[in-house]
Amino acid sequence: MTYQLDTGPDLQIITPEWPAPQGVHAAFTLRTGGISVAPYDSLNLGAHIGDSPEAVAKNRRRVREKLRLPAEPVWLEQVHGVEVVELGAVGDSRGRTADASVARGVGQVCAVRVADCMPVLFAARDGSAVGAAHAGWRGLAGGVLEATIARLGVPATELIAWTGPAIGPKHFEVGEDVRAAFTATDAGAALAFAANARGRWQCDLYALARRRLSALGVSGIYGGGWCTFAEAGRFFSYRRDGQCGRMAALIWIEAGQG
Repeated sequence: MTYQLDTGPDLQIITPEWPAPQGVHAAFTLRTGGISVAPYDSLNLGAHIGDSPEAVAKNRRRVREKLRLPAEPVWLEQVHGVEVVELGAVGDSRGRTADASVARGVGQVCAVRVADCMPVLFAARDGSAVGAAHAGWRGLAGGVLEATIARLGVPATELIAWTGPAIGPKHFEVGEDVRAAFTATDAGAALAFAANARGRWQCDLYALARRRLSALGVSGIYGGGWCTFAEAGRFFSYRRDGQCGRMAALIWIEAGQG
């Protein structure tokens, strides 16, 4: 058997609490309500990580039906980089190697998959553009948020951002190389790192993201406060489990808006 029938809780999502403009919709999937078996149980949305392709396809279809999405999300090939694609700009973006996507037209669904890395969603205050970025520490340090805002083509002051579930500072231990990647260009980023008894650092991804967004001019920053590592019943966590599924953050402009 490559996948299981419905035996767990219903498919559940987190709806961002932010002042999204009319017509802009966003959601973050939890790990429950799918058909994948352990260690991907149950709503795994990540392909090419060892799960049954049939199960992943069925899980993705459930998400589309649950959220009444206008189209299949554009699932990117994420590599912890800073490449951003514009959906619908040049042909079909599916399968593109990138870690963020933006959309200006209606009916295009931006999506990023995560299991500890931070998803960051963007929306123009007038509802004309949206975006989603996959921001683990490598992406944050490399500039994926800056690249996404640049590709949106909207002044940062006219954007709002939502930082979705990621690994919290209590469980995200890193080495000096990670701290140096941020403090080399921003000495103040040291405030997001706390020394521990093992001679390493506890890293606060939320604080790093807020710092970068604020520096860019984004004043409306929402979300934060979760820990994917600590809440095994709700979230997948690569650092906790190693082999595991992937959740997704999605954002789109409803047809008839924009």
